[in-house]
Amino acid sequence: MTIEHTTTDALLIASAFQAHILPGVSRTFALTIPQLPQPLGGVVSNAYLLCRIADTIEDEPALSSDDKVRLTEAFADLVGGRGSVPAFVEELTAKLSSATLATEVELVRNTQLVLTMTSSFEPAARAAIERCVRIMCRGMHRYSMQAGPQGLRDLDDLGRYCYYVAGVVGEMLRDLFCAYAPETARRRDDLARYAVAFGQGLQMTNILKDIWEDRARGVSWMPAREFAQHGIDPGRLDPSRQDPAVTRALHELVAVTHAQLGYALEFTLAISASDTGIRKFCAWNIGMALLTLRKIVATPGYRTANDVKISRKSVMWTMALTSIGIRSNTWLRFLFKRAASGLPRVATLPAQAPLEA
Repeated sequence: MTIEHTTTDALLIASAFQAHILPGVSRTFALTIPQLPQPLGGVVSNAYLLCRIADTIEDEPALSSDDKVRLTEAFADLVGGRGSVPAFVEELTAKLSSATLATEVELVRNTQLVLTMTSSFEPAARAAIERCVRIMCRGMHRYSMQAGPQGLRDLDDLGRYCYYVAGVVGEMLRDLFCAYAPETARRRDDLARYAVAFGQGLQMTNILKDIWEDRARGVSWMPAREFAQHGIDPGRLDPSRQDPAVTRALHELVAVTHAQLGYALEFTLAISASDTGIRKFCAWNIGMALLTLRKIVATPGYRTANDVKISRKSVMWTMALTSIGIRSNTWLRFLFKRAASGLPRVATLPAQAPLEA
């Protein structure tokens, strides 16, 4: 759709749409993004919605591989300010099936509103967002071509997949935090060291939570080589028949995710103590991820994501306790240790060098 209002009116409409649609596409980020100071919160919300549009293209089963390549490339161009938004929206909405959620369809139909906000940002923010979307689009498609019940080749391959869908988001957040928070910008090198892990840890948590929903649609992100060491073929996984070997294999992935979230904590602690809103955004996401991992460990044989969903009470406690001492590194380390109590650990922490896109 084309907006025919003044620039100020257009931005007000676009901002209102972002606030309206965000809870429908992510309840977690609808809680955490508002903790960010403005205008950073609006920028991060916008970036998330753009990534969600890209994800919608890749997840749509009615689209051919060629369609996905063309549409994701066209979308990345739109984020960079090139191409026709109405033509993109018209083609994509016409091809979306009932497999795409109604809120995602609404988001796609209002791509112009989202991009109106993007175009209002400072050049550094636009560049960071465009880089993230372009790398994500190309990487997601690379892995969607391989996606199937057989799983990924190994843990390294899983790490690469997580980079494309989430690690690159951590890099974007580093750039956006530094662009809007001068005190934190002075710590850019420390942030850069752990930015990828922030995104990967959250993504790994979601993969573990959603393993059986993914399996039901014929997709597995499980590392075949590591599962084979337990005598497991990811292509034959069945939620109704989980023996102890499956639990052991999943717990090994929980241990890796635990380590990634430890790096994510270091990313959070590198943020200036004066930037409390940014710290809350990060700490709340990490806390909820840790509690989800604990539910996974405490629920062997879980069959759905709802089986390991954390309670609203747990979410409220996470938000309250982290907020009490959000400026204190000692307090946040203490809370992380308590929240991670009982989680399996890896003997050697995984490397955190950013991957080549």
